[in-house]
Amino acid sequence: MELLQLKYFLTTARHGNMTRAAKELYISQPALSKMIKSLETELGVPLFDRKGKHIVLNAFGEKFLKRTSQALSALEQGVVEVTEMSKENVEIISLYVAVGSMLLPWIVRRFRDKYPHIRFNLIQHPGKTGKALTYDFAITSEPLGHNEHVILLEEEIMLGVPRQHHLSGRNEVTLLELEHEKFISLTTGNPLRRTTDRFFADLPFSPDIIFESDDPATVRGLIESGLGISFIPSILWSGLLTEDIKLLPIRGHRCIRTIYLSWPTKEEPTGLEQSFLVFIQQLFKEILPGNRR
Repeated sequence: MELLQLKYFLTTARHGNMTRAAKELYISQPALSKMIKSLETELGVPLFDRKGKHIVLNAFGEKFLKRTSQALSALEQGVVEVTEMSKENVEIISLYVAVGSMLLPWIVRRFRDKYPHIRFNLIQHPGKTGKALTYDFAITSEPLGHNEHVILLEEEIMLGVPRQHHLSGRNEVTLLELEHEKFISLTTGNPLRRTTDRFFADLPFSPDIIFESDDPATVRGLIESGLGISFIPSILWSGLLTEDIKLLPIRGHRCIRTIYLSWPTKEEPTGLEQSFLVFIQQLFKEILPGNRR
């Protein structure tokens, strides 16, 4: 499938008439008809219903038009972005963020205040493409391979309970007391979920998880609704919490997670990379409870 075919299809769909579309495209009407027929053959379905001199998109054509428009629009945006980059001295930082995504706007804004020509390539959901994940820096709760890394933060994981919950009158809890409680959790594979699953490695039971979500805000909402309890990072999730949730320290176990900044080992980091390393460490010092103003 060629890009030219898609452009010809888009123009034809807009006009609903081969002759007018061919005139706009500066090609003959038979050549345009042949191109559209070739596209339909490749797709294995007709895209238009012919009605005399006019053609009308059918259901296949409507669906294909939507995706084609999106694809060509994204391509045009890419051309604009590349053109803009070529006109200015732009450096790019590829940042993989596995945890702490709620801090992204803050990180990007603060760094670009100092370095306005820097652009970020933000990676949050790399997916299962089979391709190696490439980045300049990664914010994770687990060390990555043989990368170099520094610790940005150690935060206590607490238990979040609804205000009306029977545990809300307590000042602390133990994991052993939670055997019969209903849990709300992030989905399997989430870094925080892997961390909290390890809390039960030496216990005779696993948490009874009745709801899972990949969105921290949804977890918060389900707790507020009184549907269950959940593990809550005490620092990075603090901005998501409301007065309808009480946080309880967990005693008897070391319920802590460590946040790392990792980067591929290099002989000589660039000046920009060194600047970002200093910046991000200072930024995380600012969010530590003792440093807040």
